[in-house]
Amino acid sequence: EVLADRYILANILKECVEEFSAESISYIATTCIQGSPEISTVPVRADEEARLRLDGLNTEDVSLRESVIHYDIRFRAILPREGKPIKLIINVEAQNKFSPGYSLLKRAIYYCCRMISAQYGTVFTHSSYDDLEKVYSIWICTNPSAGWEYTITKYAMQERSLAGNARANPDEYDLIVPIMVCLGKKKYRELQGLFRLLNMVLMRQNRDDRNEVLNELKDNYNVVMTPNLEKGVAQMCNLSEGVYQDGVAYGLEQGRKLSEGIYQDGVVHGLEQGLEQGRKETVLALLREKMPLDLIVRVTTLSAEKIRDIGKLNGIL
Repeated sequence: EVLADRYILANILKECVEEFSAESISYIATTCIQGSPEISTVPVRADEEARLRLDGLNTEDVSLRESVIHYDIRFRAILPREGKPIKLIINVEAQNKFSPGYSLLKRAIYYCCRMISAQYGTVFTHSSYDDLEKVYSIWICTNPSAGWEYTITKYAMQERSLAGNARANPDEYDLIVPIMVCLGKKKYRELQGLFRLLNMVLMRQNRDDRNEVLNELKDNYNVVMTPNLEKGVAQMCNLSEGVYQDGVAYGLEQGRKLSEGIYQDGVVHGLEQGLEQGRKETVLALLREKMPLDLIVRVTTLSAEKIRDIGKLNGIL
């Protein structure tokens, strides 16, 4: 939700999308980003006739033969131009795992292809292929491998003549652009530009940094603060995937302590106890921050019933 704020998105578009590089943050946010960026949360069965749509876009891309695909953030952007405006479909993804067992870049390319094919019936019909809109899939990776830290990499289709010297208009083939934006482990005060902005709103900060972060967003990144954005940034200063990682680390440490001097079976038992304690500490931290139950379920992988029991036993629920 923080990432979907139109002024945060405007900063991303200005840095990553060449069509917006010369425009102001305010102009991109107020004029170019169309409607409210949609955060996809509702699953849609592939055989449903009525599908969720926003400004002619499926909020979830589905087919009869493939499982539902959720786009983190998806919206249309238009850049007014004399004669014919530039129309784009933008997808922004926040990714914590850089090596999830497959190539993220291939997944980004796949998302681009799906956004192209999904335009049939919404953007164009029959043989009106000239109406196809260019698509971007921007992946913001918070924990990349060392060689990718603090890099922004664009991939695009290019024309290369193999025989002769024929030339096509780039508008005819420059339609699919995946972009990888990789952060790292530095603190936001060590960074500049888009890396600093994304670190401030996506990476875990201290609670004492909240006002400093809010002021810098307003003063240095032209972000117009809203109650929702202020609340989101405040929660990010209190909570991130790091809370869960801290819980796991605590659990492992407790497991090591429990397992000292014990043989293998005891070590395994100690680690299991430590991990369980780590999950408990994470649940209590999230409950104290009044986080939604479904979020706690996703972060800790515990059942809703188990989470309620932990809260009741510790006087929180």
